[in-house]
Amino acid sequence: MRDFLPQEVKRRERALNIIREVFESFGFLPMDTPALERTEILMGKYGSEGEKLIFRILKRGEQAISGESDLALRYDLTVPLARFFARYQNELPRPFRRYQIGPVWRADRPGKGRFREFYQCDIDIVNSPSLLADADIILALVKILSRFNLSNFVILLNSRKVLAGIIEAYGVPKSLQETTLINLDKIDKIGTEGVICELKKIDLPPSIMSQFECDLRQVGNDLENKIRENAIGREGLREVEELTSLLTPVLKGCEVKFSPLLVRGLNYYTGPIFEIYLKGRDGAIASGGRYDNLIEMFTEKRIPACGGSLGIDRLMSMVEISDDQEEQPISSLQVFVTLWDGNFRTDVLDIAEELRNSGISVEISLEEGKIGNQIRLALKRGARFCLFYGPDEKSKNEITIKDLQRGEQLTVKRNELTQKLKSLIQKR
Repeated sequence: MRDFLPQEVKRRERALNIIREVFESFGFLPMDTPALERTEILMGKYGSEGEKLIFRILKRGEQAISGESDLALRYDLTVPLARFFARYQNELPRPFRRYQIGPVWRADRPGKGRFREFYQCDIDIVNSPSLLADADIILALVKILSRFNLSNFVILLNSRKVLAGIIEAYGVPKSLQETTLINLDKIDKIGTEGVICELKKIDLPPSIMSQFECDLRQVGNDLENKIRENAIGREGLREVEELTSLLTPVLKGCEVKFSPLLVRGLNYYTGPIFEIYLKGRDGAIASGGRYDNLIEMFTEKRIPACGGSLGIDRLMSMVEISDDQEEQPISSLQVFVTLWDGNFRTDVLDIAEELRNSGISVEISLEEGKIGNQIRLALKRGARFCLFYGPDEKSKNEITIKDLQRGEQLTVKRNELTQKLKSLIQKR
């Protein structure tokens, strides 16, 4: 845990203001939760390795002598979000886009670049099963990196369903599944031979161990073929392929790679997972994934969700922020882009990316369907303009702009959209 001198605090605040601005430009809303949670809220969510790192707080007063714990410092910002959503769900918009920036605590062993108290900058989308939500999360985190002039990075994608497919294909016993995944996740740190050595220590059956030894030494088609042997593995590969197809056309020049042994240690992930690395640097600068079952632990009904987190401490070690850099104001939502149907998902992302690059705050619809419902959602979000891009507009290379305050509507050429919207916003 660290102290910060005034100059460093100012530097961090300038960085945090940029991060908040980007989050709000994507339509995310701020929220906060206490530093403390009841112990039972946190337990059973992070896996055995994670739970060892939870800072527990002894009961107070006369009960302290018992040595029992009833409270704990929050381990991350995601489980508190699940508890928060379960309590306030009837008061929140749907889908609920939130961001939260604050400290978390882990009883980790101190070392270079590791702290027991550190800040996380989280964004999450609750109540949408669409992979557009996952794509929007990743794009927001990438946008932050670009605002800090970081560009030489790679996005690693996987799915927990791919990992479940690996476990099933190799026939790993249930009692050894979590430990097996923990060791597979170490391949980038200790190499293939190191992982094989660790797997041998957990006493996997010889037939399974020999398969792992063979396939890990030549990660590629053999492993992917194993994954495709079962339904859950194929579903995971489909998720990765779909998410890649959404991101690649928008993130021009950015490397998006399938990483079949990427695990992400938190047990609550259920679908696509990702990590973002700067080339030549150790450790992910941002990460996240989909967790469709976590909120169910608090609501007793399945509510899909996905999110991502950026580590401000690691980011600060990689960028320079001058003391005289002006703080830019946080934007309110200006534009809402509707989604005609599933065939227009990449178009929607491309339109939003173009406008955001011009300093316009944009939220995209994550669900196709009745345009009237999407317009009502745009009004609830407080957007000034709503955009329509359907088959007719695409065939004519046009896009329709609706002024939600004045009720006026006009159609412009696709390549004139940004200039026209800027003009309309300035007249406001």
